[in-house]
Amino acid sequence: MSVATESTTFESLNPATGEVVAEHPNSDAAAVAAAVERARTAAEWWRALGWKERRLRLLNIKGALTRNLNRMAEVIHQETGKPLQDAQLETIMAIVHLDWAARNARKVLGPRTVFPGMASINQKAVLEYQPLGVVGVIGPWNYPIFTPMGSIAYALAAGNAVVFKPSEFTPGVGVLLAELVDGVVPEQPVLQTVTGLGATGAALASSPGVGKIAFTGSARTAKKVMAACAENLTPIVAECGGKDACIVDADADLDAAADAALWGAMSNAGQTCIGVERIYVHDAAYDAFLGKLTEKAKDLRPGFDREAAYGPITMPGQLDIIERHIKDALDKGGTAVVGGADSVRKPYVEPVVLTDVPEDSSAVCEETFGPTITVHRVKDLDEAVEKANRTNYGLAGTIFSGNKSRAMEAARQMRSGMTSINAFASFAMVAALPFGGVGESGFGRIHGADGLREFARPKAITRTRFNLPMNLTSFDRTEKEMARILSMINMMHAKRYKR
Repeated sequence: MSVATESTTFESLNPATGEVVAEHPNSDAAAVAAAVERARTAAEWWRALGWKERRLRLLNIKGALTRNLNRMAEVIHQETGKPLQDAQLETIMAIVHLDWAARNARKVLGPRTVFPGMASINQKAVLEYQPLGVVGVIGPWNYPIFTPMGSIAYALAAGNAVVFKPSEFTPGVGVLLAELVDGVVPEQPVLQTVTGLGATGAALASSPGVGKIAFTGSARTAKKVMAACAENLTPIVAECGGKDACIVDADADLDAAADAALWGAMSNAGQTCIGVERIYVHDAAYDAFLGKLTEKAKDLRPGFDREAAYGPITMPGQLDIIERHIKDALDKGGTAVVGGADSVRKPYVEPVVLTDVPEDSSAVCEETFGPTITVHRVKDLDEAVEKANRTNYGLAGTIFSGNKSRAMEAARQMRSGMTSINAFASFAMVAALPFGGVGESGFGRIHGADGLREFARPKAITRTRFNLPMNLTSFDRTEKEMARILSMINMMHAKRYKR
């Protein structure tokens, strides 16, 4: 359900046209508190349904979203300006993750017996994962259904109720999602959407009734959310963007590498947390790769029509950052082989490819979040990895190479939560894999088994099956019994191990 208030409202705008898409309530702290209280009741009901019934409900939610795929994509298209087909693809990805979470929750989180060890052989040891209760999800505007679904679906599958605060730039996506869930689960508001500005998110993060916050956004905002969560020691999983690199080896398929790197850099107008912002190319392949990349980039055109490659910059304030990064790169000796400073034509930014940009420039060090890319020449794969890791971010990465073992080793060395080889961001569609970063890219994981566990608490239970001949945790313990256990431990664990 979507939560309304009698207080102020705000408008969501189409960033391409400036037209008003819809008007939404600016939910105040009282409205958020009421939503959380309803969610607490809903969480108890949802938990009591059990694994089988929740699975059925979630699969039916998936079906409802699939039947309304084009409707959801149109809302995304209007609120973000991204091409309709990209909005459809994003919704498909959300559906895939919802399906996986529904089908695998019991297997990952259900009770299971673990071996207690010889010292506790008389105990039956059980591990299970219990819901947290209410999960607050604060979503982004760049992928307004796919990204929050990585938290919403997994939190619901783990047995929690969810209060979702979508970005103020894309509130309609959250409202529609809550409407679809209401249609499948009318008994209790297991998913509520609270629309509003920054204060609404702050109220959700500081609510004492929330068991965990899942946040996606900038590192700067994440610190504010964490401070609000600290009031109640509320745990948080945070995904905070990145400055991701693509590495191109000497023997890579250069056509495929150029195509993937360009998509990774320019799709969604570069407004992708796992997007390619830096490319490090082996010296032997540099000239050929750059030629292929620039030829492809020159053909791209932003716009709001069906033929446009990508849409506008959704958040107006980002345009100044993009322009600053381009100018800084050029001022420090970089060359624009495609586009340049005049490529920023509000609300659009035409493709920009920069070369010879110093490693200390803002275009290399800071997240640009626009359709710009820097291309760097390196002598070998080791130098590429070393330079790729010269950042405080650590979200994702891409490697193109014709040598499987060399690519795998480089992927392991990249300081990132995810790395794809010979494709861009292929891990995002693999629902079984965890998604998240290190450093300023955040912490915690969504997606996969780790994502399910992120929204549950492990519960350990032991049950005495039979009494041992001696009870060491008793004041009746004797010296003889202690000597016996010390002898047994010495026999079991004092062995010297040799290489």
